[in-house]
Amino acid sequence: MTNENSKSSGDVSKNTRFIESVSTLLPDLLYPSESDETIEIVTCYLTQAEPLSVSQIKDWLMLPPSVNVEEIEEADFWEPVITEQDWYEAEEKDRTARFQKLKQVLENTLTVRQVFRVGESELDVYLLGLQADGERAGIKTKIIQT
Repeated sequence: MTNENSKSSGDVSKNTRFIESVSTLLPDLLYPSESDETIEIVTCYLTQAEPLSVSQIKDWLMLPPSVNVEEIEEADFWEPVITEQDWYEAEEKDRTARFQKLKQVLENTLTVRQVFRVGESELDVYLLGLQADGERAGIKTKIIQT
């Protein structure tokens, strides 16, 4: 459905600060939905300073027009994973703390952050933003909603 090579901006060395900051936080960190899913780092060749459009995301991912893509509020992405519940045990509290750290790192290293949901019941979710060098990067996960 997508061409992974089209996602890369080509020169990964430009993304070193972001990649180094985020990659240490991702091992064994799963985004919870109907199935817990891994989180990975992505880069994007779209480098304009303005926010991305849904159309640009479809082009970047080489999606057909029939695939649903929508932009959501960044807070809606973070809320389920950074809010600690009273009933959380040590494992859930640790996961919440790791997501809070990930959020802080992304806020410190990326500007013009946007979140896009791609699909219907099995959604790919991209949180993308601009790095200081003008390169666009972010994270990707999957959410299952039936």
